Parts: sequence; structure tokens; C-alpha cells
Amino acid sequence: MLFRDDILAIGRPHSNVRTSAHVAFCRIDRRSGRDGVCLCPFYAGIGRIGAQRMRTIGLISLVVLYSTNAGFGHDLEPHASNAVWTFDPWIITPLLVAAGLYAIGSSVLRQRTRLGWQLRRRRTLAFAGGWLTLVGALVSPLHWLGEHLFTFHMVEHEILMAISAPLLVLAAPIGIWLWSLPRRFRFTVGRFLRRPVLVGCWQWLRNGRNATLVHGVAIWSWHAPILFDAAVTNIVLHRLQHLSFLLTAILFWWSVLRNNNAGLAAWHLFVTMLHTSVLGALMALAPRVLYQAQTATAADWGLTPLEDQQLAGIIMWVPAGTIYAGAALALLTIWIRQSGAAGRQRDAFSAS
Repeated sequence: MLFRDDILAIGRPHSNVRTSAHVAFCRIDRRSGRDGVCLCPFYAGIGRIGAQRMRTIGLISLVVLYSTNAGFGHDLEPHASNAVWTFDPWIITPLLVAAGLYAIGSSVLRQRTRLGWQLRRRRTLAFAGGWLTLVGALVSPLHWLGEHLFTFHMVEHEILMAISAPLLVLAAPIGIWLWSLPRRFRFTVGRFLRRPVLVGCWQWLRNGRNATLVHGVAIWSWHAPILFDAAVTNIVLHRLQHLSFLLTAILFWWSVLRNNNAGLAAWHLFVTMLHTSVLGALMALAPRVLYQAQTATAADWGLTPLEDQQLAGIIMWVPAGTIYAGAALALLTIWIRQSGAAGRQRDAFSAS
């Protein structure tokens, strides 16, 4: 699960964190694509010690609880005339905790070492982009609009699956989150994540074919009219729908962006573009309304239920398909360049 320029270090704690004399670098078997979790037990120096960090995490938790108790956005104003922000504690709490732990982990790493700071800066920008787009999709008035118009609901879903998910994969925040924990907890979590059962499950799920299949099943299952309408009218199902879309999309994009074979990754993107475009076309070209509950309030916005459904289908068909197609073309370009470079190396070796 590592990019080529990832730098991981392991070793015993040492006082001079700005030298690498006692650092042993992890070797990644790129032929097999295997990877693992490497922890960096650098000496904390004058930075936050474990107790201080736990107090910081506790303070964040209190702030989260206070903020989520301030409002419960889902259906507080079901007949409001103006779009409102959604303050559902089941949405706000994970977002704030994720951001708080990332800020703590980034601060801890910055105090320990400057090693790999350029990569960390790029990943921080990717995490910020992924986090902000999640807020835009799940908390901003777009979420409220999505509860009233199928068109906006589809925009919300595509943001989750085609924008937020790949940005979070590029950010690779798990390591930073681990660094936000005190040393003892960090190593406990690290050992837990390396359990053979979890590693085996992860290796199976991150396989491109399996990840593409799991993500496709989630998309097609939830877009079955009976399930989609049930999610619109049931808040628990609605949360599960969004969670499954996001998690399977992260799994899919991880298998694509962290794949050593760019050509194979492009193929999985093409397959996903194809089946989501077919689903969007079925909704856009259907002669009758398939989603009764979702399109029930379309008339309040100047649309017929069928027009609302058609617009939603077009959004899945064209804009979302364009994102997948663009990513596939980029990976194909990388694959062609890599194949050309490998061919030149073989020719040079043969000539010598």
C-alpha cells in the first residue's frame, strides 16, 4: 500500500532525530506487491508525551460531544424552505475525530523528524481535500438538498465515491492517525493490524478484481429502487448507504492507485466506468419513475419525478464516468511509458 517514494523507518529510540545513523529502512517486495505496517519509534524530545497527547485527544472528544449535541440536523426541519447544514452526530463525530487525530499525528511527526516532509505535505493536502469534500457532501446544504431532489442526492454520492475516496487514498492517513496515539497504544494498534487474519483479509480485499467487485455490488445493490427508497425514508439505512459507498470506494481506489501494474489498474477503472454508466443510462432512459420516495418532492422544485430521475441518471452516466475515464487514461499513459522504458532497458542489456 505504498507509493514508490514512501520512506519508512524502524529502529530503537535515539536522541538525535535529525540524523539517520540509527535508522534501518524497510525493504518492500515490489515484485509481489506485499507490504506491511512499519512504526517509527523516534524519541519524542520536547514534544507531546503520551499523557499530554491523551489529554489532547480527550479535549477533542469533549469538543466533538458538545458540537454534536448542539444540533442533530437530520429532519430537524423537514419542511424548511431554505437549505440547512446537517449536524448529524453520526456524521460530525467521525469527521471531527479524524481531523483532530490527523492534526495531532502530523504535529508529532513534524517534531520528531523532517524525513519525508515533502511527501507528508502532499498527503496533508490530499487529506484536507478529501475531508473538505466529505464535509461538502455530508454536512453542507447539499446533503439537505439531496434529501429533497434525486439530482442532488446523486451529486452527493458521486462526490463520496469519485472525489473524496481517491483523495483519502492518496493521503494514506492511517500512519498519521497511529502517530497521534501514545507510544504504548500505537504499538498495540500496530500489532493488532498485523494479525494474520486481518492481513489475510486485507490482502484479499485489496486485490483489484475483488475490490472492483465489492464496490460494484455496493453500487448496484443500493440503487435497487426498493433499497434506495428505503434508505431515503430511514435514517439508519441512509447512514449505512453512505458508509458502504465511501468504504467500498476507498477500497476500490486503493486497489487502483496502489497497484504496481498501472495497466491492470486502468482496466479495473474502465470496468467500473462501464457498469456505472450502464446504471446511469438505465435511470436516465427509463420510461417511468423507478424511485418513488426519492422523487416525491420533485414538483416543489419545478421538476416532474421522471425529470428528476433522468437528471440523476445523467449525472452518474456522464460526469462520474468522465472521472473514471480520465483516471484510466492517466494510468494507461503511465503503463505505456513504463513498458517503453522496460523495453529500452532490455534492448540495452541485450546490446551489451
